[in-house]
Amino acid sequence: MLTQRRSGILLHPTSLPGKQSIGSLGQEAYDFVDFLEATGQSIWQILPLGPTGYGDCPYSSFSAFAGNPLLINLLLLADTGDLRQADLPQNPPTTTHADFNAAIKLQLPLLYLASENFKQRSTSTRKQAFEQFCLKYADWLDDYTLFAVLLEKQQNQPWQSWPAQFKHCERQNLRDLRQQLQGEIYQQKYLQFVFFEQWTALKKYANAKGIQIFGDLPIFVAENSADVWADCERYYLDEEGQATLVAGVPPDYFSDTGQRWGNPLYRWEQMAKGNFYWWQARFRWNLDLFDLLRVDHFRGFSACWAIPAAETTAEHGYWMDAPGEQLFTLLQQQLGSLPIIAEDLGIITPEVEQLRDQFNFPGMKILQFAFDSGTDNPYLPENHLPNSVVYTGTHDNNTTLGWWDALDTAAQQQVRNYLQNPCENMPWPLIETALASCANLAIIPLQDILSLPAAARMNVPGTATGNWQWRFKTEDLTAEIQTRLKNLSQLYGRQLCIPTET
Repeated sequence: MLTQRRSGILLHPTSLPGKQSIGSLGQEAYDFVDFLEATGQSIWQILPLGPTGYGDCPYSSFSAFAGNPLLINLLLLADTGDLRQADLPQNPPTTTHADFNAAIKLQLPLLYLASENFKQRSTSTRKQAFEQFCLKYADWLDDYTLFAVLLEKQQNQPWQSWPAQFKHCERQNLRDLRQQLQGEIYQQKYLQFVFFEQWTALKKYANAKGIQIFGDLPIFVAENSADVWADCERYYLDEEGQATLVAGVPPDYFSDTGQRWGNPLYRWEQMAKGNFYWWQARFRWNLDLFDLLRVDHFRGFSACWAIPAAETTAEHGYWMDAPGEQLFTLLQQQLGSLPIIAEDLGIITPEVEQLRDQFNFPGMKILQFAFDSGTDNPYLPENHLPNSVVYTGTHDNNTTLGWWDALDTAAQQQVRNYLQNPCENMPWPLIETALASCANLAIIPLQDILSLPAAARMNVPGTATGNWQWRFKTEDLTAEIQTRLKNLSQLYGRQLCIPTET
């Protein structure tokens, strides 16, 4: 439950500036934390941190537990001695967008070199920390690292197309493979160790400044992932490992034909037999990594849209019940109070609202959705609730300036009439409306704070390529923007006073 008025910024680490091909967990991340502190913000919301595959989508990861090695900062590896300064790219190409292909080409060889250096010359203290990391997280790390090695050997082809000795997860076969591939597996374990070493240090720095990290847990996992490959019985798959039922949503605001995401659906009854062990581990891990956790597609814990895999769109799916009440009751018993934000957008039924409210999870209010219907529109500010999170828009929306520019004259006038504002400097009227809301948490995408047009949009739902590439420049965070955001946060009671130690 949200009990204090706070505000924050939505920005994925890949969008940070810096000398690497995508944003990283290096100095640019620490500088952004400093910006949050200076502007009176106390929340940094990010997208999922897992290793991404086709389309670079953070919601389609090779693992529900692993971190993305491309976010590892190379300069920090030089600080630990895993790389030498001479190893670092001397004239790295500058990019105005997140270039994942360049990151793979330029960074992975250096990360593998760092792994070898670590093995040969690291201190006993760090080697002991590495061994403890591998032991503590073996439940997911062992399967993921073997999967990652095999995936690379098979040129990133889906695991269903792998040779039989790699494709089928018989335990004896896995033991033999791990022995044969121990060198490459060591590399992958090192990458995960270093990723979480850097992430933990960044989170500690943010928390010390009163900044909480707001993470994101996708409800579904990718078909081409270690999670599905290592335990096929949890999912609706045929004998060849191909999904028979896949996830998505029916036709809605974003798409006339719905969205066919393609993630294999869970066999919930199978998971229940194991007391939801996998879900317990997943939530426990995410709540270690983050202070708050957005649960993507929360309505899928009440019922999910099941699409026969042969269908090319989401139009001919059906609702399949899910045991959300049973799962969240168990999680509360095991983990205590759950700092979860329910992504309750789209087709929300009374059953979904009841599940959300039963556990006192805050929901989401999107101002871009507020002005196109009547007074009962739940996104209008007068219909907000204190226990909720208000956004101008999310990563799935257009930027607010892009949204405004796409409205016709009548729709723009409707917004002006409601806000009692000429809206000449959009998106700031909508930012101020979010900050003024009674919702206890307000989150603004950085693109809106920078008044950026549609070209800076992060994602267009229903499209597989061309997304997740936006990146800002250090000089974009001007003193004028910093002062304006800080003053508004103070005006609307969202700047927390962090007590200083004496």
